Amino acid sequence: MTEGNLPRDPGLQPERTRLAWRRTTLASTVAAVLAVRAALRGEVSASGVVACALCCGLWLAFLLLAHRRIHALSATPSPAALAPRHATAVALCAVATAVCATALVVV
Repeated sequence: MTEGNLPRDPGLQPERTRLAWRRTTLASTVAAVLAVRAALRGEVSASGVVACALCCGLWLAFLLLAHRRIHALSATPSPAALAPRHATAVALCAVATAVCATALVVV
């Protein structure tokens, strides 16, 4: 039998994946909090407030997607694979949050 035909033995992989989602959510939260801090520190500009609001919105979207995945990992012993559109959405949210936070710190 080839590797693709073997029954799946998840072992501790779902737990490691769940913990990775929680770590990534925590890192995204830290980036959003630092973005808010940077936007409110010193002079408050309209562009800073917009970037901060965008960063917070992206954080909320990431949080929702991560929560859904964590719940799916906890619901069954062998969860389904992450859908490509969800994976793309999560990656875009994470990258966009980092870009917004960086823009607030640099500008």
